[in-house]
Amino acid sequence: MKKINAEYIQRVNRLVNHSPYFELLSMKILDVGLGFSLLEINLAEKHLQPFGFVHGGVFASIIDAATFWAIFYEIEDQKAGAATVDLKLNYLAPAVSGKLIAKGRQIKLGKTLGYAEANVTDENSKLLAHGTSTLMILPGNRLAMDHPLPPKFSV
Repeated sequence: MKKINAEYIQRVNRLVNHSPYFELLSMKILDVGLGFSLLEINLAEKHLQPFGFVHGGVFASIIDAATFWAIFYEIEDQKAGAATVDLKLNYLAPAVSGKLIAKGRQIKLGKTLGYAEANVTDENSKLLAHGTSTLMILPGNRLAMDHPLPPKFSV
């Protein structure tokens, strides 16, 4: 069984958590591994739409990120990335403050496509949204920052 290099995860998570879009949304990867991810957003006024609820795009963003990171670490080619080709989600309850916590889970990963799901809850475990994503594996589309990275998998 493959074992992910802890230094690789640490470096990638640091890069991602400090990327412009993650910082804009106050989104952070808390934990990742083979087939799973855990992300959160600390909600602020900037996340609200004009009616005082968290904008649906914020939910879509955290589901998109959670599904991506649920498959990323199992892609064998270190020089490959992935891109979302389909994102479906259901909004189940509104949020106005607190945290959004997304748990991503890989459902299937092939050589060219991955499929994952994510649940979004608040800090009291209330289910707020659920989504699924199909991702296309893109050889040669690696992370754009901080190269070279250590090996993805431990030997």
